[in-house]
Amino acid sequence: MRFISSRASDPGRTVSFREAVFAGLAPDGGLYVPVEQPDLRAVFGRLSPETPFAELARAVSAALFAGELDGAAVDRIVERAFAFSPRLHPLEEGLHLLELYHGPTCAFKDFGASFLAAVMEEYLQEESRRALILVATSGDTGSAVARAFFRRKNLDVVILYPSGRVSPLQEQQLTTLGENVTALEVLGSFDDCQRLAKQAFLDRELQGLLRLTSANSINLGRLIPQSFYYIYGVVRAGQDADTPVYYCVPSGNFGNLTAGVYAWAWGLPVRGFVAATNRNDVVPEYLRTGDFRPRPSVQTLSNAMDVGNPSNFERLLHAFHRRREDMKSLIRGVPISDADTRQAMRRVYDERGVLLDPHTAVGVLASRRFLRELSGKARLITLATAHPGKFTEIVRETTGVEPDLPESLRAALALPKQAFPLEPSLEALKSFLRGRYA
Repeated sequence: MRFISSRASDPGRTVSFREAVFAGLAPDGGLYVPVEQPDLRAVFGRLSPETPFAELARAVSAALFAGELDGAAVDRIVERAFAFSPRLHPLEEGLHLLELYHGPTCAFKDFGASFLAAVMEEYLQEESRRALILVATSGDTGSAVARAFFRRKNLDVVILYPSGRVSPLQEQQLTTLGENVTALEVLGSFDDCQRLAKQAFLDRELQGLLRLTSANSINLGRLIPQSFYYIYGVVRAGQDADTPVYYCVPSGNFGNLTAGVYAWAWGLPVRGFVAATNRNDVVPEYLRTGDFRPRPSVQTLSNAMDVGNPSNFERLLHAFHRRREDMKSLIRGVPISDADTRQAMRRVYDERGVLLDPHTAVGVLASRRFLRELSGKARLITLATAHPGKFTEIVRETTGVEPDLPESLRAALALPKQAFPLEPSLEALKSFLRGRYA
């Protein structure tokens, strides 16, 4: 695969996967996107419902990166990245949950972060070089990146997170590791964190001082492996020509949905997608009206989706050649309020005995609404993006039940917080990075 900027200011300039991974953003400020989408239907045809996730990831990676990563390198990357797997469970008639929270930080972002860390480590060992990862987080990205890159050779990590706008457990996960992982507590919103990261990548002084790259979903090395679990869900569910498959994706920055669209473009038999958002509904509004109006994010129960200007929307526009009607034919936007989120959490627990985190609850309610509007049979797979234990306070307040904490979450609570406060300005960030890493 070759890649080009989503803004295509220089249509003749394409880059390799390696170049895209370490650059993060393209020189013109755009995001790297595939020049052409490969046809992987033959690869999908060799997979079965019994295929383990790591084997599936190995087969798809070998096909995508043929000519750039040899078989031995792919084997090493997949072995380092995926000691965990998604799990597909039926919730009710026509609706399945694809649980993506069985990784080290109990959130879907473990998949992309672990793969990216393994890829970067592979390349940097080969080159005998060092790199600095700069990442903005609204919650789960930071903890996933912190854990995935912790003690990785030749890699340092700096995480920007909005003060007071992540859950207590998320903050513990991203601020307690130390060593090669540094947390900056930004006195602002996630949009401020994302703006600072983008400005840093475009700053020539910083680029001259540091080998700076990203582990946000702007980085292809994190976004592409997220497509693997879309493939896994469809394969695991089994093929039925009479029952179309849809995915429902709790969406904030829209990287997760973009990964699903890429899998569809490669030939995965998916009929469509439901983009489930909270009150931060700029993409559903665009699908409905044709107007894309970024605005400051609004704080909600599903905080990892509190994004007022989703950066991966630029990739979606590119994938559909900026034709809204084409995007609408594949993607349906469904915004969900906090009150309805709580109601969905209570109802699913009362009816099914299943605890949902607020992000997954947004997806389940959007899925139910979508299924009611469909005529005929359908199978809808909702991405369960985080373990309910990551949002203990909200789950307990809403359902009256205390969720069990996996051991990895309990361990994080016992560690001391290590974070540096930061004003939301580029100069403040540059001063910190120069003092610590230059």
